[in-house]
Amino acid sequence: MNTNWVYIKDLKNHVDELVEFRGWVWNKRSSGKIAFLQLRDGTGFIQGVAEKKDFDDETFEKIRKIKMETSVILRGIVKKDERSPFDVELSIKYIEIVHEPEEDYPISKKEHGIDFLMENRHLWIRSRRQFHILKIRNEVIKAIRDFFNENDFVLIDTPIFTGSIGESAGNTFQLDYFDYGKVYLAQTGQLYLEAGAMAFGKVFNLGPTFRAEKSKTRRHLIEFWMNEAEVAFYRHEDNIKLQESLVNFIVNRVLANCEEDLIEIGRDVDKLQKVSLPFDRITYREAVTFLNKKGFDIKFGDDFGADEETVIASQFEKPVFVEKYPRKIKAFYMQPSDEDPEVVMCDDLLAPEGYGEIIGGSERIWDEKLLIERLKECNLPVEEYKWYIDLRKYGSVPHSGFGLGVERTIAWICGLEHIREAIPFARTLYRVYP
Repeated sequence: MNTNWVYIKDLKNHVDELVEFRGWVWNKRSSGKIAFLQLRDGTGFIQGVAEKKDFDDETFEKIRKIKMETSVILRGIVKKDERSPFDVELSIKYIEIVHEPEEDYPISKKEHGIDFLMENRHLWIRSRRQFHILKIRNEVIKAIRDFFNENDFVLIDTPIFTGSIGESAGNTFQLDYFDYGKVYLAQTGQLYLEAGAMAFGKVFNLGPTFRAEKSKTRRHLIEFWMNEAEVAFYRHEDNIKLQESLVNFIVNRVLANCEEDLIEIGRDVDKLQKVSLPFDRITYREAVTFLNKKGFDIKFGDDFGADEETVIASQFEKPVFVEKYPRKIKAFYMQPSDEDPEVVMCDDLLAPEGYGEIIGGSERIWDEKLLIERLKECNLPVEEYKWYIDLRKYGSVPHSGFGLGVERTIAWICGLEHIREAIPFARTLYRVYP
């Protein structure tokens, strides 16, 4: 019997037709002469109904006792069903079992602790909630690429092994690199993107970065994905406008293409619909004054932690920029303010609802002497940054850029309690398996 293989997402276009389904049984129940199979195929979830009258006794008994995560090929007639997310269900007429597990599937309908689920992450991603979260992640990454492509940015794939530290030496992973000596897993691709910006004007990257921070908070991963951008001739204000345009674009794309996924995981989409341009902003000095009034013992020169960021962001319904932090607590490459030399022309973008910083950006130092001064001030080996200094020796221009944490952005958009669900296989302080 020749039938077309159709994915769940397309079944609505084949009502009353006989089709072939290929996928897995993720749940089941039976009632007398009817068996209900909950099916998935990577594009969605749907119910299949098998009636005893359509099968011999042996086959129907196999259907009734089929184990979770059995892989199957089915043929059946697509029927309208308004209760289904895809408005259809499958009336099963034929079943072929491709593989039936010998053991019961370890992730059952009962409640499981997070350690058990993370230990079985390779299986947990098959579940409905994780399916929807990772579909949203996919849309976020597509949106990032589309935004930069539509705005004439050039993709620069920056290295993962680097001899030049971009942030702090205290949270890098070091390894021996043949006869070269010590190198580091990249904390950022920013320095290399700056070289790209001097060649192409507008550049971006998207890839994994690594921070050896012994942090166990719900916001931290050891290995995470970052999207960075650098633009020649952009100043601080240009940089902020680019960041808010990107985030607004991402949120709108997710709302347009993944609203059902958001609803399935219980996200209040009304909160995301409040995101619009322009975003609010306050200076670091204003934030210190505000926090003091709220009872925080914060003085100029102190960095903000999760609690402080949450209180600041709670005053706003959409992301808020905190700009112009003290020079002494920020990276060596940030351009000092002409009006206030104690601060640098930088910003952190804080997501609402307690999700903290999702973007860090700044105008970059473009004067060679000032850059060397700052490297020495931060006790960094000037010789190892010779190539970076060269960017200021030959045709230097003002330029700016930023880095967006992909998982933090996803955690906020999805309303996740912990960032570990925002990535397929999380690397946290105590987890590298699976």
